[in-house]
Amino acid sequence: MTAFHYRNGALRAEDCDLAAIAEKAGTPFYCYSGAALEENYRAFAQAFPGDALIAFSVKANGNLAVLKTLAALGSGADVVSGGELKKALAAGVAPGRIVFSGVGKTKDEMRAGLESGICQFNVESEPELEILNETAAALGVRAPVAIRLNPDVDARTHAKIATGGAETKFGIPVSRARQAYAHAARLPGLRIVGVDMHIGSQITEKAPFAAAFSRLAETIRMLRAEGHEIASADVGGGLGVAYGAGLPLPLKDYAAAVARALDGLKLRLILEPGRAIAAEAGVLVSRVLYAKEGESRSFLVLDAGMNDFLRPALYDAYHEIVPLNEPGPARAVYDVVGPVCETADIFARQRTLPVLKAGDLVAILSAGAYGAVMASAYNARPPAPEILVKGGRWSVVRPRLSEDTLVGYDRIPDWLQD
Repeated sequence: MTAFHYRNGALRAEDCDLAAIAEKAGTPFYCYSGAALEENYRAFAQAFPGDALIAFSVKANGNLAVLKTLAALGSGADVVSGGELKKALAAGVAPGRIVFSGVGKTKDEMRAGLESGICQFNVESEPELEILNETAAALGVRAPVAIRLNPDVDARTHAKIATGGAETKFGIPVSRARQAYAHAARLPGLRIVGVDMHIGSQITEKAPFAAAFSRLAETIRMLRAEGHEIASADVGGGLGVAYGAGLPLPLKDYAAAVARALDGLKLRLILEPGRAIAAEAGVLVSRVLYAKEGESRSFLVLDAGMNDFLRPALYDAYHEIVPLNEPGPARAVYDVVGPVCETADIFARQRTLPVLKAGDLVAILSAGAYGAVMASAYNARPPAPEILVKGGRWSVVRPRLSEDTLVGYDRIPDWLQD
């Protein structure tokens, strides 16, 4: 399905007119399609064996309504903090379908995971093995563990979202797998259940996945030969999407690469898709504040800024921008910018778009992943609220903060009181 489409000249989210939502909710705002989230999750569930755990990556989109939409279909969750764990549980994700990743887990976060009865901890360093062992022993339980192995594979993606190279903070070098698993097996508070590997995000080619999965299979065979009971393989996430240009790796080809590498190993698969489920299920709707002429460039100044949507400033990420009113043939070239006091606050450079003017509404597409979760109140700007659509219904699923609420978060110490 195409969740966002023009009908009778107006851009809609499913059956909801986005301009009508803007008039009631104000701008900017994120809008997610429940139907698109469901369709994307089901595509993953159907592409892999029935016992595979599809653990949605909460860091991609942590809105409770989004998580609950997916949990209702049986989705698990990949979490990287105690806050994300709490969100997943609050949304109804079964504890036994939660994996806890991340390089800097605290004892309190480990304890919360153990007390909740999560599926497994993806351990990312030898010192973490020690701390998790101590924490589990203090509770009188054994922590289910998969060690994240770094295969030293070039993911061919943006340097800031590549995690599988030799010099990265993530995981343990695959060359130390034998020693790390032997060490884990000696710790009484740990129970080895599997192996974890994740090489990065927004990967659009098969070769990096194939290389990583091949190395994963080799390592599993070696570990089993050493006497370790490896029941599951967490192959991470990272499958890319099309941000308006180029074609992503088809899900069927990604699934075939997994199946080919792990064939015959009799493992339960764990996958951690985030972007591939949420990105194209969301848009950021914004209003043009000014159409401004520079010396040699034309600018569109939006009411959304980098505090609302950081990806273009942080990664130079490309996102398609379309008007909410179906455009005519006239075109112009713009720099599309936000109001934040930073030159980096730019959504598009020298982009050919329909001719737009102050007051016009636009949608920044494929903004459902790594959008609202990365928002901030920089420049004392309350970040954009979030709206979920299902059919002809819509609901505010994270309200817009008032400026008074934002200011009210601060506290004046007694020595500065009047």
